[in-house]
Amino acid sequence: MGTTIFLIVLLALVVAGGLYLVRSQANAKQQRLDDAKADARRLVERLGGQVLNIDGTNTASQQAMADASERYNAAGSQLEQAQTVEQARLVKDTAVEGLYYVRAARTAMGLDPGPALPEDAERERAGKVSEHRRVDVEGQTYEASPEPGEETPHYYPGGRVAGRPVPQGWYSEPWWKPALVAGAWGIGSMFLFSAMFSGMGGIASASAWESGYDAGQQDAIDSGDMGGDGGDMGGGDGGGFDGGDGGGFDNAGFDGGGFDGGFGGGGFDNGGGGFDF
Repeated sequence: MGTTIFLIVLLALVVAGGLYLVRSQANAKQQRLDDAKADARRLVERLGGQVLNIDGTNTASQQAMADASERYNAAGSQLEQAQTVEQARLVKDTAVEGLYYVRAARTAMGLDPGPALPEDAERERAGKVSEHRRVDVEGQTYEASPEPGEETPHYYPGGRVAGRPVPQGWYSEPWWKPALVAGAWGIGSMFLFSAMFSGMGGIASASAWESGYDAGQQDAIDSGDMGGDGGDMGGGDGGGFDGGDGGGFDNAGFDGGGFDGGFGGGGFDNGGGGFDF
């Protein structure tokens, strides 16, 4: 009889301990999520303040603020749907990207760009446009410049799009947007990249870019330091809600890259330009 009572008490303690442990882990997980969402919300609100208070005074700044507004709308909508720490962090990334567009708009208006923003490894590795280029590809003229101008009003803060690096700079056309929407690059994109960036320092060659490598990865491959198959180089576009630690947003991203604030259809309008991506 005494043994039975002892076993019942022991079992009750084990069950109680297990329940306590599960509840503690759930509370800790929820706290991490709450902290991550609070961090993301702080940047979303900061972006919102900029979007509401800054009006562009020229074509470049107006376009940059339009892009910032798209990121603000997307980040705000997706923050409400974030269910994991990873998703909350990716909302933060979206808000930071929007703030880069705000900085670009302020620069285009001749204003102080404001405080520094969090750095991103992918953005840094993508490189920067360091000189003005004007190229003709399949009857279409494209320009790239380190500075905003009437001919280069479209800014990109740098980073990966559909697995390939896109350098930071100002462009005549948002040539990356078709891939941002579709989630894949067309065959002709390599020819444009080669024509626009060939020989520009800190930017991968066209062949390396086509394989998803940035300039640093290309140098490592050339020197034989990569080893094996290069690991996970070139993967991801740096902006997809792929679920992380507990399921992801629809279609592993902003609906294939479109910043429409939701997860079903819509997105960018592919911008201008007639290049076949």
